Amino acid sequence: MNSSLPSLPSFPEATVETVRAAQRRLHGHLHRTPVHRARSLDAIAQAEVYLKCENFQRSGSFKARGAFNTVLSLDDPTAARGVAAHSSGNHGAALALAARERGIKATIVVPTTCARAKLDAIRRYGGELVFTEPTIQAREAAVAHLVAESGAVLVHPYDHPAVISGQATAALELTEDQKDLDLILTPISGGGLLGGTLLAVEAGGRPVRVYGVEPAGADDAARSLASGELQGNVTTNTIADGLRGALSARTFGLIRPRVAGIVTVTEPEIIAAMRLIWEIFKLIIEPSCAVPVAALLNGRIPDAAGRKVGIIITGGNVDLGELPWRQVRQP
Repeated sequence: MNSSLPSLPSFPEATVETVRAAQRRLHGHLHRTPVHRARSLDAIAQAEVYLKCENFQRSGSFKARGAFNTVLSLDDPTAARGVAAHSSGNHGAALALAARERGIKATIVVPTTCARAKLDAIRRYGGELVFTEPTIQAREAAVAHLVAESGAVLVHPYDHPAVISGQATAALELTEDQKDLDLILTPISGGGLLGGTLLAVEAGGRPVRVYGVEPAGADDAARSLASGELQGNVTTNTIADGLRGALSARTFGLIRPRVAGIVTVTEPEIIAAMRLIWEIFKLIIEPSCAVPVAALLNGRIPDAAGRKVGIIITGGNVDLGELPWRQVRQP
């Protein structure tokens, strides 16, 4: 898929200024999500941990920020064409909700493996679903065909300045609400959230170190940073279904000169961290959210001990019938 997205109007590349403009544009449309703390988690992590809870955001994830910023930026004739996207679920739900509020159509291409909770959310917000095989190539081909036939505006889940600028507002709020953070951790898939977070830190004007974390089974970002060249995913073998994407040239360009590091975590570590957050905070979070928590708990962040650490909890759209630690009781 052409990363320049010619079906969208021209937007300036994401900068500190576009992030601040996105925050103004989103005011009144989205929630300013809370920051949660627990002394028991601090004791385990040996750090002061601040969770920015985007699972309480409209549509259940941070993706609402990028989707709303993009949809609200469209002029009326462009918006009237409707919007389309491919998504593993959260971006699709967010775009469907933003489109509903704008009074336009949204069509979402999803993999056949998409979690039921995320499919239900897309339908609930009025989105039209198109199913395809669970590969990025199939998803991109399907949405390209859809856009060519319908004339809909293609809204990429991460590879567009308006999306990145909107996603950045989560970290901007976090740095405003907790002004003395030392580090921020985010999960990384396509890199829109991490790239936006790095811009938000620049907007805040304080020296906050930012780390990206990804599953070892989908580690293109870590390999890209290590090699200095954009790498693709060899596999996407992870329970964190929201982190199976890959960096784009745009997001890698934002991340590479700014990020403190990118680390990986294993599947058992992700599941254990997810369960711990459920148990301590009573918060429903997705496996993708648990990825940066797992990095902190397992010593992957080299300078975290004794520091104030913010973590973007990206979403809470979980299929409650398929929890990873669910045990089938024997009669």
